[in-house]
Amino acid sequence: MHDSPIQSRPGQSRWPQRARARTMVRMVAARIVLAGACCVSPAALADIWGYVDEDGRSHIATEKLDDRYQLFFKGGIRVDPPDPNEVAAALGARTRGEFRSTPLFQRMSNHPNAARFEPLIQQYAKQYRLDPALVKAVIAVESAFRPDAVSPKGALGLMQIIPDTGARYGIVGDRKRSAVQKLLDPATNLRIGTRHLRALLEMFTDNLDLVLAAYNAGEGAVARYARTIPPYPETQMYVKLVQRFYATYKPEPEVPAPAPKVKRIVIPGQRNPPGVTRVLP
Repeated sequence: MHDSPIQSRPGQSRWPQRARARTMVRMVAARIVLAGACCVSPAALADIWGYVDEDGRSHIATEKLDDRYQLFFKGGIRVDPPDPNEVAAALGARTRGEFRSTPLFQRMSNHPNAARFEPLIQQYAKQYRLDPALVKAVIAVESAFRPDAVSPKGALGLMQIIPDTGARYGIVGDRKRSAVQKLLDPATNLRIGTRHLRALLEMFTDNLDLVLAAYNAGEGAVARYARTIPPYPETQMYVKLVQRFYATYKPEPEVPAPAPKVKRIVIPGQRNPPGVTRVLP
């Protein structure tokens, strides 16, 4: 759910505040619609629903969650889970080359935005001491490098940050922009996503399986299952898929140079000094 508080002045009526919030909801929804019209992606088209609560907080979803939600636009861009058959084929690939040739990898990774956002990925990976290949793997699986992607649960942008996670790291709405608008900014989204990954790595002592499970299902879910991957099919698939993308994005291991050949001197009829080979009669 998208939470983007908008502050009101003391004594100011909530009605102008709510009107501005409605405008922000429409602006964000319009941005998502335009992204869907300009990008060719595996995302399904979906309607954009939203409402403004009594405190002036705007809420956006890709479906009507309850009677409070009203339809703002039709045809927004929505991130849906990948096709299970494609996932099974990708995870069954035996080599890096086979994995790279799968439709899933081609569609989720070979977007022009992968090169466009490479400098930002490198910048924030370095800032938060992360392997850039890991950041790219998370982005590929989360959004297929689409900065305006929105999930049915309200996760946003390249690294699919929910507003609650954004608020944890200081991303809240103000009079100029809502929290949703801020999280749809690629630089902000990458900064918060990489910072969150670093926090999870420290929380789970560099256990990448648990880190990825927590990124997908939340830290609470991992804790409830005794610090193991929760038995959710989506989360278990997510962990395997990100790990496979990560292994593929890593640089190819260097092949060690062959050891130099050792020349051996054969002295017939004499004892071998160190390093000298004797031919037995």
